[in-house]
Amino acid sequence: MFDKLFQAQQKAEEVKKRLDNISVSGEAEGGKIKVVSSANKEIKEVMIDPEFFANADREEVEELLVVALNKALVQAESVSQTEMQAVSQDMLSGLGGLGNLFGK
Repeated sequence: MFDKLFQAQQKAEEVKKRLDNISVSGEAEGGKIKVVSSANKEIKEVMIDPEFFANADREEVEELLVVALNKALVQAESVSQTEMQAVSQDMLSGLGGLGNLFGK
């Protein structure tokens, strides 16, 4: 039992490391504002087109930055869920026929 728990913990750590190395992005205003995040939802980079920045007002930049951030975080969540589902499937298949108890 403890071996399975230890294996599950190791798999979770492996997924976290993989997610740290996966980049996702969100854009607003046709790419004039771009946010890059890890799949672990850590913001890595914010890019704002200098010409757009020079001509936009503060409120517009702030609103579009929120849009880009939220898009990046949605992408990160999607990748994270996909990775976790794959690990869950592996773990359930490792339990033999028990995985069928959950309708899979």
